[in-house]
Amino acid sequence: MTDSEPADTDPTTPQTSKRRYPVGAIVLLAIAAAALWGSSRMTWVTVSSTDGLTEPRTDKLNGGVWFGALTPLALVLLAAIAAVLATRGWLRRMFGVLIGLVAAVTAVPAFALLTRSGATAARAATLAELPGRATVTEVVTSQFPAVLSLLGALAAFAAGVLLARMPEDAGRLSGKYDNPVFRRAAATEEVTRQRAADAADDNGQLSERVLWDALDAGTDPTEPGGSASATDDSADHDQRKQGHRGV
Repeated sequence: MTDSEPADTDPTTPQTSKRRYPVGAIVLLAIAAAALWGSSRMTWVTVSSTDGLTEPRTDKLNGGVWFGALTPLALVLLAAIAAVLATRGWLRRMFGVLIGLVAAVTAVPAFALLTRSGATAARAATLAELPGRATVTEVVTSQFPAVLSLLGALAAFAAGVLLARMPEDAGRLSGKYDNPVFRRAAATEEVTRQRAADAADDNGQLSERVLWDALDAGTDPTEPGGSASATDDSADHDQRKQGHRGV
């Protein structure tokens, strides 16, 4: 074999090895989750106030306070990575659409803060739990945490678009991570297909995992479609007849 030849040219190689895996989407989801989590720990708004009775106070509101769903959304994106790895086809595309919606929701608070389109002072006073007699004297916003959150939302949205456009035959994790119900159904289907093919060579042998899953599903992979059992019954019947004749 020369260096220019592929490492595996065996025509019996399963097609699953050639499937595309959503590596780009997974990387984008990890970046988005990290960006949202980091942004939730940074100070978004600093509010200064006075009530005329006590010393002026200053409250720093981080991203987790300013946008309470920021940290949970970061965890959702992390969980989405596992869901993407374990699914494919229409279910994976549906996850892509949901991730896109999550990204859109995540971008709203950061966009509002950067464009100063919301009632920042009133919201800051509420979140800082200022007394009713207090007066807000200054509100300082930090752009970097909001930009970081917005970039995380854009990364999540891009991942959602990639997943929504993922082809039907895109790969997923190994069978050991599949749901047992789907594994057993697939094992039963493979055993049935193997019986129909009646392959006797090594390449036609079923894997140990498929054999166990087929047994769990109530399918005996050792039975060749019923032909062998019929032959055995006929042989037993002939032996009984010969025994009676001998008597």
